[in-house]
Amino acid sequence: MSVRLGELLTKASLITQDQLKEALKVQKETAGKLGETLIKLGFVSEEDITECLSQQFGVPSINLAHFEIDSNVIKLIPADVARKYNILPVNKTGATITIAMADPTNVFAMDDIKFMTGYNVEPVVASELGIKAAIDNYYGTTSALELKRVMEDLQSSETADLEVLEEDEDLDVATLAAESEEAPVVKLVNLILTDAIKRGASDIHIEPYEKEFRVRFRVDGILYEIMNPPLKLRDAMTSRMKILAKLDISEKRLPQDGRIKLKMKLNDKNKELDFRVSVLPTLFGEKIVLRLLDKDNLRLDMTKLGFEPESLVKFEEAIFKPWGMVLVTGPTGSGKTNTLYSALAKVNSPEVNIMTAEDPVEFNLPGINQVQMKESIGLNFAATLRSFLRQDPNIILVGEIRDFETAEIAIKAALTGHLVLSTLHTNDAPSTINRLMNMGIEPFLVATSVQLIAAQRLVRRICANCKEELDVTPQALSNLGYKPDEIGKFTVFKGRGCEKCNNTGYKGRVGLVEVMQVDDELRDMILSGSSAIEIKKRAQETGMISLRRSGLIKIMDGVTTIEEVVRETVL
Repeated sequence: MSVRLGELLTKASLITQDQLKEALKVQKETAGKLGETLIKLGFVSEEDITECLSQQFGVPSINLAHFEIDSNVIKLIPADVARKYNILPVNKTGATITIAMADPTNVFAMDDIKFMTGYNVEPVVASELGIKAAIDNYYGTTSALELKRVMEDLQSSETADLEVLEEDEDLDVATLAAESEEAPVVKLVNLILTDAIKRGASDIHIEPYEKEFRVRFRVDGILYEIMNPPLKLRDAMTSRMKILAKLDISEKRLPQDGRIKLKMKLNDKNKELDFRVSVLPTLFGEKIVLRLLDKDNLRLDMTKLGFEPESLVKFEEAIFKPWGMVLVTGPTGSGKTNTLYSALAKVNSPEVNIMTAEDPVEFNLPGINQVQMKESIGLNFAATLRSFLRQDPNIILVGEIRDFETAEIAIKAALTGHLVLSTLHTNDAPSTINRLMNMGIEPFLVATSVQLIAAQRLVRRICANCKEELDVTPQALSNLGYKPDEIGKFTVFKGRGCEKCNNTGYKGRVGLVEVMQVDDELRDMILSGSSAIEIKKRAQETGMISLRRSGLIKIMDGVTTIEEVVRETVL
């Protein structure tokens, strides 16, 4: 169809003869398809090609990104046939099946489908890239297909005859260990771990329910269901994960935490990967959550974390002070650890003694003394902090302030010539002051020790490959919090959805950061018992960029969408 497509586009004056010649030359070199080559060169858009083909052959066009297809329709055509002809079934009405095709003149494909399904075939035109993305979406990516083959292997293997042990039955640990070492189970677990890495997942959730067993990946902060292994594999898979994490497979009643270290080859590069493993007993078995700790994803450059320039100046001033407390707050998964590690990397030098107490230690940082908490033997944050003060530290990082004892020791350390960095779970920077006082810390200790509080959230970045403009009414922008003089002076963007972002419109994440510097006036307000609302109002008057404002700036810069900012912040 290459030459015909080129002729059609030139006749429609969508491309010139010179552009066609250039595209054919590039196509020959790259062995790609002409349509894809023309799009990559920027000569035409996908919509131009589909519209042209639609008009030429009198066949309706369809944008698959905006179309939801019934799973029963997808099942009518096998994945290998869909990939072979680059087609996708989109609808079935009576004895007719509607097929999305990039080439509506491909009679061989239509005859094959008609013979295979017994239905009459009605073609509609869709873009090549759109069909490819939809095939991956509905049938799964290559790694997902590999998982499917393993599943079929498991169904036909002896492992499929495993009996699920009831809680009140005697647990045969030796049998469980042997089952977990079965080749298909090992292969399935390995594929789940490597597939998570390839998809850029931050977490893997393996969840048993009464009638199903589910695997989900968290990608850019959102959970996606990946597969449903047979329920009878529950114990074998759980045991395999626990063996890899060096956990007790005979203990099924208590939560356990461990770690898996892997070496794998990805894109011809050897990667070392850590998975933090948490096992929790639930009603129908043990739920396992693995947090992927990939050193390559650890950004230690503070300018790339999402700080506005003026907020970054304040933050860097605070971490270079000789004493005091710097707190980073936010919910789980908001990037607090990354910010603190970036701060440590910034201040780390041979003249400084840095000590950290973490639960768990997520990444090993050279030149920094890191201590892993072990509650079972009494090594908690409070006990470790007391030991730190006898180790001549300059900078102390406390993984999390969870109780009065830890808070009290950390604040006293900050008042006796040490810089203390730590995290808290609060909604915003001003409410952190009240949180510390609610834990039992005296207002004068909070006022004199805390130098700066940074609250943060993570929002998804718009995919650069499918970014497009969005019309938003001035009233809607005003409701978001924009000032009248800002409205109309910037463009709002969103992601259309493409194969690079798995049709989500988003790729990667960026931080929204609210930095509150505790100056003398705020100290007086803390001592006089001012509320979080009063403190917030005063901080904003003196230049604090709130989480919502940080989000609005990211929208103006074309980094994220209105939906993401509204989801993570309040006015």
